[in-house]
Amino acid sequence: MTTTENAAGAEAMSPVEALILVDAQAAFMTGDEAVPAAAELLVQLKSLLAKAREAGAVIVHLQNDGAPGTVDEPGTPGWELYLPVETGPREKVVRKTEDNGFDGTNLGELLRGEGVRSMAVCGVMSEMCVLATARAALEDGYRVLLAHDAHATYDIPAGPGSEGVPAATASRVAEWALGDEIEIVANASSVSFTEPTAQPASPTSSASPASPTSRG
Repeated sequence: MTTTENAAGAEAMSPVEALILVDAQAAFMTGDEAVPAAAELLVQLKSLLAKAREAGAVIVHLQNDGAPGTVDEPGTPGWELYLPVETGPREKVVRKTEDNGFDGTNLGELLRGEGVRSMAVCGVMSEMCVLATARAALEDGYRVLLAHDAHATYDIPAGPGSEGVPAATASRVAEWALGDEIEIVANASSVSFTEPTAQPASPTSSASPASPTSRG
């Protein structure tokens, strides 16, 4: 894991050019179905969003289209994005049906079109959509930053021959599973943003071409 710490022990990371908010939807942020750390997570997501907007970074809200009968089924209250979107040239909503936010969407095309080469990924669930999206970005050659307090998940129930796993532990394991290329910081307060300055780039990508599941 790559981190840079100053003498005071606080991480100092180079700014990133994009913020990817993964599935910050009402069902996971509030009510009976919310992740255990929802209140704390929302504080960090709001902070990251405000900083990214102020810096002129690219912002993408990923919105999961769940299967019929699930809490994030399209059109239901739980499916709605919890944080208000300021739709504009550099703030978009991309809808998805897979864990990986690049799979079957135009996320990669959108980022390349803005010249993005680095990003912070945050949201839910740590071991599912956050991990899958961050891993796909790493594989496509992006620099990826993950703040430990800016992603969360549920407690994992016990399985055959195994005990349950607390949500905080599952989140840490998800970070570890991303390997040495991911940049991990303890706090979202260490993350800063900047406008993309590079010419639009075309990293080698396995992502699917643009699809009508994006809007904004």
